[in-house]
Amino acid sequence: MDAQPAPAAKPAPTGPRAARKRQAIVRAARDLFLREGFGVGMDAIAAEAGVSKVTVYNHFGSKEALFTAVVAGGLDEPLGDGGRSGRSEQEAQGTQGGRSDVPDLARLLEADGPDALKAALTEAGRAWGRALRADTEGRALRTLVATEVHRFPELGRAWRAHGPAGHHPAVTNALRTLADRGLLDIPDLEVAVLQLYSLLVFPQMVFEQHGTELGEELGDRLVVDGVEMFLRRYAPVPSSTTAI
Repeated sequence: MDAQPAPAAKPAPTGPRAARKRQAIVRAARDLFLREGFGVGMDAIAAEAGVSKVTVYNHFGSKEALFTAVVAGGLDEPLGDGGRSGRSEQEAQGTQGGRSDVPDLARLLEADGPDALKAALTEAGRAWGRALRADTEGRALRTLVATEVHRFPELGRAWRAHGPAGHHPAVTNALRTLADRGLLDIPDLEVAVLQLYSLLVFPQMVFEQHGTELGEELGDRLVVDGVEMFLRRYAPVPSSTTAI
């Protein structure tokens, strides 16, 4: 049985060395969770990562927090930004693993107007679809969550407390930046993230849970229409001018 960790009164370690350890812990935990489920011990995760159990707790505080980080990272990977949103270079390289099939959300931020934003978001949606179809590990993680949440209800509580913005920081940060630049008008960022995913990402996940796929042609139609709907909803309101 895992010993109870000491109260987490200090922030998680930072810096390049800490980032490498965090990366190793997440990778080890992901491998073990997929092989053995949430019941795997923290001792085993620490040994797999080549660190002490104290180091694991220093970074994550609890197994629930580690599981949430593993699943959130697995979900965000195909929807990432080249690993540049709020993470160190070491974490970015470890998370994306050099993959070329994920969209670089930084390109969205370079959009200089509505047409460029529409084109960039459409291309990102298509890249998300391709990445999701190729992401067998992500599918396994989503199945694991659905299975383990019934055995370990604390996972569901930790997951809900994390919130959409915490699960998918790359997309959240991109939308926040676009709103700050005036290209989008987003009164509720949490709702906007969920709506974007509902239009561009979740249909693929629903189909895969039933053992099939959307298919490239239907997936592309959903992306094109989904981007149109999202941008129409969050188009900035033109400022009124007073005629003189």
